[in-house]
Amino acid sequence: MNPVVVAVAITGSVPRKKDNPAVPILPSEQIESTQQAFEAGATLAHIHVRNDDETPSSDSARFALVQEGIRKHCPGMIVQFSTGGRGRDPSARGSSLYLKPDMASLSTGSVNFPTIVYENIDTLATGMKTNGIRPEIEIFDLSHLHGARRLIEAGLMDARPHVQFVMGVKNAMPADEHVLDILLAELRRLIPQATWTAAGIGRHQAEVMDWALARGADAVRTGLEDNIRIDRTRLAASNAELVTAACEAVTRHGRRVATAAEARSLLGLAG
Repeated sequence: MNPVVVAVAITGSVPRKKDNPAVPILPSEQIESTQQAFEAGATLAHIHVRNDDETPSSDSARFALVQEGIRKHCPGMIVQFSTGGRGRDPSARGSSLYLKPDMASLSTGSVNFPTIVYENIDTLATGMKTNGIRPEIEIFDLSHLHGARRLIEAGLMDARPHVQFVMGVKNAMPADEHVLDILLAELRRLIPQATWTAAGIGRHQAEVMDWALARGADAVRTGLEDNIRIDRTRLAASNAELVTAACEAVTRHGRRVATAAEARSLLGLAG
């Protein structure tokens, strides 16, 4: 059975404790929540940090604290920083790349979100290459695959990036199974060596995960950043509970959850 990397996006920039008290805000909460998710089966942690008032932050000191805690308490877990622009000063989005996380998110084009235009900049790709960080390419639109191909041709990343299709953001790419097939066909044409996953936002989380697993995805993504509920009737108690559900989905599709060492090997990272 081919192993599947389980990624957990623990906090994000949108959900607040008023939405779900389990959303981890302080670095200490983020470390504890990530450790619980790691013990439940997650081997990649996608990290945003927040200010004490829960607003999005680019504070390098907070990124450093969370990374240090994960490396101490979650041996081998892949640390992935967000360079996302929602609620952050564009000039500061790459300010923590000098800390050299294993990976960082990289969007290769701009897209409409419900209340903002989500702008993205190629200088982030340069910062990742300089610091030896593997990018995870965030695909919010078909054109972003072509943007990723241009970065490969420019020598800003290698020909085997990890690609994530983000589905279900309002005004961006819909959570539609047929659309995933189109995206996947274009990925295989443009960047045939890429590993890939798909993330469903909100109520689409479980169904997009099933679509991805049915198509042989290398990874799945879950976590309170994308979805604060375990089902329609109940909030998720923790990131770990969402990870447990993701691991069950992996098993249901006849696959198995990757160990930390397998996850690193699969995504082209050092042990």
